[in-house]
Amino acid sequence: MSPPQISEDHVRFSYVGDEEVTALVLQCDRAVDGPREFCREPGEPWHLNLPRPILSRLEYRFAVARGEDISVILDEANPVRVRTAFGERSVLELPGYAPPWWLDADQVEGWYDPFTLSGETFVEVPVTVWSPLSLAPGTSAPLLLVHDGPEYDQLSSITAYSAALIAAGTLPPHRLALAHPVLRDAWYSGSPAYLRTIAQAGLARIEERYAVSGPVVVMGASLGGLTALLVGLLAPQIGGVFAQSGSFFQTHLDGSETGYRYFTRIATAVRTILDAPLTDRPLRVGMTCGTLEENCANNRRMATALGRAGHEVTYGEVADLHNYTAWRDALDPSLTQVLRDLWL
Repeated sequence: MSPPQISEDHVRFSYVGDEEVTALVLQCDRAVDGPREFCREPGEPWHLNLPRPILSRLEYRFAVARGEDISVILDEANPVRVRTAFGERSVLELPGYAPPWWLDADQVEGWYDPFTLSGETFVEVPVTVWSPLSLAPGTSAPLLLVHDGPEYDQLSSITAYSAALIAAGTLPPHRLALAHPVLRDAWYSGSPAYLRTIAQAGLARIEERYAVSGPVVVMGASLGGLTALLVGLLAPQIGGVFAQSGSFFQTHLDGSETGYRYFTRIATAVRTILDAPLTDRPLRVGMTCGTLEENCANNRRMATALGRAGHEVTYGEVADLHNYTAWRDALDPSLTQVLRDLWL
């Protein structure tokens, strides 16, 4: 058994299975072109030649069939793996890929403070604030509010990012408010009750507990990216938004999503933003998206509309897909630029 072999035009996957294996399929993002079913010549390993993807890395698994029994496994020949929101994956790192520098950089020490926010939601919103040890609760500092906060911390290392950039002097000491997505689909789909809870009572509660200086920045990915923008447009104390692979659904671009329970509510909220006139409260907006993502077209359109309305927008595309490692890898410089513009 050998790890994936990369050539100029394709990637060759190999698998040595027992004689009971009747079929083998590569599981990866559907945006990746090419076949999925492995072939096998008598006496040879199973193999698949996949056109070399226009990506910096590829997350994948194997589905192994033994008659009607199917098991999903990792690539035992490839030691590179990653935790995702849907379990562990094998990772093919294409030539030129490198993880962000700050993962191995010096970091300031920090501590976590969990509490809840009360407002109009059916249940309270749990929030955990991460602070550098050097910041006492009464010491004023900038605040970054992170939707899907626990996942961003565990899978995208967002607190390590802040700790490293503070240690490097690139960003000033600041706090992160990690919002927990208890009812994610219901809350992160343009829920008026959730948006008001965060923008009004929620931010007020955080500011009662911690002294906040400068404009607040709110961020998120996918549905969290949509929610970050909606909260930013609603709350006057927010000066910046960072949205990664935002779920800015539009009927003519996202037909495959129309069966989603909250599609109409999201599309209505997005249409309101796209049609908005010139703003009298411009936000500093940073956006990233994977070039091959289904969300790419609606992200491009949203970036253009926000700029047309008078917001200061930077938009960048990355050679990856819809996953937390892609969002991690794009934090610097994309998020860094937003925070420096607002906090320095």
